[in-house]
Amino acid sequence: MVKTVIPKDSNHHKGSRLVSLGLAAVVFTLIGILLAPQLPFLVASTDSVTEPEVSYAGVYPVVVRDGEYESPFVAVVENVQDAVVNISARSREQHLPWWYHGSNYSTSSGSGFFFREDGYILTNNHVVENAVQMTVRTASGYRYDATLVGQDPQTDLAVLKVEPEDDITVIPFGDSDDIKVGDWAIAIGNPFPQQGLDRTVTVGVISAVARSNLRFGGGEDPYYQSYIQTDASINPGNSGGPLLNLKGECVGVNAAISSPTGGSVGIGFAIPINLARAIVPDLIATGRATRGWLGIWYHEVTEREAKRQELESVRGITIDSVMTASPADGAGLLKGDIITGFKGQQIENGGQFSVLISTARDGQAVPIEIVRGGKRLALETVIGDRDAGRRSQPARVSNPDDFAAQRWLGMELVNFTPDIARAMNIRRVDGVYIRRVQAGSVADNASISRGTIILSIDDVTVKSLEDVEQVVEALEPSTRRVPLIVLEPDGTMARKVIRP
Repeated sequence: MVKTVIPKDSNHHKGSRLVSLGLAAVVFTLIGILLAPQLPFLVASTDSVTEPEVSYAGVYPVVVRDGEYESPFVAVVENVQDAVVNISARSREQHLPWWYHGSNYSTSSGSGFFFREDGYILTNNHVVENAVQMTVRTASGYRYDATLVGQDPQTDLAVLKVEPEDDITVIPFGDSDDIKVGDWAIAIGNPFPQQGLDRTVTVGVISAVARSNLRFGGGEDPYYQSYIQTDASINPGNSGGPLLNLKGECVGVNAAISSPTGGSVGIGFAIPINLARAIVPDLIATGRATRGWLGIWYHEVTEREAKRQELESVRGITIDSVMTASPADGAGLLKGDIITGFKGQQIENGGQFSVLISTARDGQAVPIEIVRGGKRLALETVIGDRDAGRRSQPARVSNPDDFAAQRWLGMELVNFTPDIARAMNIRRVDGVYIRRVQAGSVADNASISRGTIILSIDDVTVKSLEDVEQVVEALEPSTRRVPLIVLEPDGTMARKVIRP
C-alpha cells in the first residue's frame, strides 16, 4: 500500500493557500472590470477583418476569378490566343552556287496575328521576304493562301491578307510609349514549327526599351531600330507573333533574339507597336511606307559633349549639319545643338530618334527640346515628307550610308570622301569616317562616336580603308592597347586607346 506523507503544519499551509486564492480572485475581478469597456472594441475589430480586395490590371482580374485563384495571364491568353496564326512561306533562293543542282526553293515558318476583322495579318518582313507562296493556318486548323499587301525591310514589318471562312479573333494595338521597364510581358507564337508547338505562351517582363544598333546577321539588319527587350522566351518560329500587356493589347511584334546557342536565353527583342501603327496604313494603302523628314545629320551625344553642355546624363543627339530649306532649318536648329526631347519623349539614342522622326507624319507640328550653349530651349517644327524633302535639296550628295563599309572593333568605317564632307557640312581631311558605332563594342567603351574621323592607328597615318586594312592585319596577332588619333564630331583633336 502506498502511503501518502502529510507534511507537518498542514492546516497552516492550507489556510495560507485559501488566502492566496482569495487575493487572486479579487485581482482578476478588478482586471476584468478594467477590460470590460474595451471588449466591444476588440470584438468589433475582429469582426471587421475581411479577405483582401481583388485587384485588377485593366479589365482582367489579377488574383481571383469566379471564386478561384488563377494566374493573371489566363484571361489575357483566353481572349487573344486564337488571333495568332502560323505562317509558312515558300521562297526562291537568291544566291546559289553555279554548281548547285538541287531545289531552288526553301520553306520557312513564322508567326503573325490578325489585327483587323477583314483578314489583315501583321508579321515580320523576314518571315515572308522573297516568298512566292504563303500559307496561313489559323487557330481553327484551317489553311488559307495569303497575299502580301505591303512590306518594309527598314522596319522588318509586313502585312498579309487572307479571306477567312471561319470567325477570327483580332488583337488590338496598345501604346508602346506607355510601357515601363518591369511591366509584365506575354509572348505568343509558334516556336520550332516542325514540332507543332502552335500558340505557345511565355511570360516575362519588359527588360529594356529603345534598344538600337543591333546586328542580327543572316541578312540586312533593319535600319530603324528602337526595340523593346524582354525576357519572355522567344524562339525560332516566334517571329511575327505579338508581345502583349495585361490588357490583352499588342505592344510589340516579336522579331529577334540574342543568343550564343540559337535558342532563347532570356534576351528577346520586339518592334514597338507604335512603329507598326505609323506605317501599317501606308502598307495597306500603297504597299510601302512613307516617312517623316527633319533634314539633319547627327551623331549620338558623347560624354565630353554632355559634360561641356552640363547635361544630366549622356543622352540625346548632336546635330552635325542642317539641310537648307528643311524643317530643321525652318525651326531654327543649328549645327552643334543637342536634341534632348522630340514629340514629348526623352531622346535616349540615335536609333530611337530616327524612329521618332520616321513615324511623324508630313505636316505634323512637333515640339523639340534642345540644349544650346548650356541653355535649354523649346522649339517647334513642322515635319516634312522624306522622299519629297530629299528631292527638294539643290543637288543630291552622297552620304555615309551610300558607301560600302569596313567593320573593325564595333565601328563601321568608310572612306572620307569630299561628298561625305559636303553632306555633313564639315571640312575635308585625310582619314576614314566612322558612320556607326555598335553599342557595347570595344569602340563604344572607348567613347568613340559616330561622325568621328580616324587620322592614325597605332601611330600609322590612315587615309583610306586600304590603309586601315593593312594596319589591322599587322595588329591581329597582338592584343595590346592601340592608340588612335581622331578628329571628333565637335572638331576636337583627341587621342583614344582601344584594345583589339
